[in-house]
Amino acid sequence: MAAFHYTCIDSNGKKQTGLLEAESAKHARQLLRNKNLMPISIHSASQKITLRIPTFFRKNYIDPRELASITRQFSTLLAAGMPIEEVLAAVAEQTEKPRSKGLMLAVRSKVLEGHSLAAALREFPNAFSELYCGTIAAGEKSGHLDIVLQRLADYTEQQLNIRQKIQQALIYPAIMVLVSFGIVGFLLEYVVPKMVTVYSTAGQSLPDMTRFLIAMSNGIQKDGIYLLILIVISIWLFRRQLKKSISFREKIHSLWLKLPIIGKAIKTVNTARFSRTFAILSAAGVSVLEAMTIASKIITNLPIRYAVEEAANRVREGASIHLALKQTHYFPAMSIHLLASGEASGQLETMLDRAATNQENDISRLIETSLALFEPMIILIMGAIVLFIVLAVLLPIFQLNQFT
Repeated sequence: MAAFHYTCIDSNGKKQTGLLEAESAKHARQLLRNKNLMPISIHSASQKITLRIPTFFRKNYIDPRELASITRQFSTLLAAGMPIEEVLAAVAEQTEKPRSKGLMLAVRSKVLEGHSLAAALREFPNAFSELYCGTIAAGEKSGHLDIVLQRLADYTEQQLNIRQKIQQALIYPAIMVLVSFGIVGFLLEYVVPKMVTVYSTAGQSLPDMTRFLIAMSNGIQKDGIYLLILIVISIWLFRRQLKKSISFREKIHSLWLKLPIIGKAIKTVNTARFSRTFAILSAAGVSVLEAMTIASKIITNLPIRYAVEEAANRVREGASIHLALKQTHYFPAMSIHLLASGEASGQLETMLDRAATNQENDISRLIETSLALFEPMIILIMGAIVLFIVLAVLLPIFQLNQFT
């Protein structure tokens, strides 16, 4: 049985769309006709997912919240003893979004064709990452797929919580920056030009600060739209170059690592993600080298990823894990000590979990500390800009009073 997206017309002449399972497209049309529906178009669910989704949306085809929910449901139903194909059908039935429902039914059709669950998921790389598929493949080999899925659900929810925490932390500073720029733009666009007309009738020489402010206001009025277009084009070219050129991306990522607070945040987030992924793969029975290779792929910063890949090569040559990761100079000392203890005691998985937990706690503390510094810094900077504008406007008035 395969899943098909259909578009049809009912007896009242209204268009309907939906999903159904059938042995073939011809069988699907017959099922629709049996329901007094006239089929217009029928597409395989897997074909629609892989071919019809625009490239811009493919990367995040399944929302992390929905992926965590699907994984949790899958783990619960599989632990209850249900066959995989029935679990996939039940998960698809409970999924609200049509795209995700079609995806799960497409995966189910692959499983019914004889593919393993991991092989079926790998048919949809835009929805399921290599980490996700590799972990499930290890779970299938070890016979503990339900436990592996439970760990995957925990991991997905943890990553979602970290992402939400960062996004929520950035809301207030972003609003402050937007409001501040709005106020400054209003002053330069409307207030300063009116003051200029007053000063021009007075016929006195203006302070350098005031002349600079007037020149800035005139420039924004005349060329502001061109400046905005230039900024947008520059951002687009930067993102395009960052996406296409690996060498350029590596240079930018190296530059980010050198920044005081941002660099530390990038190191902490990526190393914590690596440690957590390494722990999940180790618990699933994946070999150390394969686990390090898969876990390194989820590191977004290229210098850190290359360093971890080099560490994996050292481990392949016989080096210990904690010494190989220590030589990268990206992992905190506490994590290295925990890994060394795990290797010595044979509890590497447990120590990896503890290292990941410690680093995730570091992320939370770093976010709180950064906000505590960032918010007053924004207030001081914008206050200084507003003070400059006020002084530039009032200085000529003070001089005029002195002359009179």
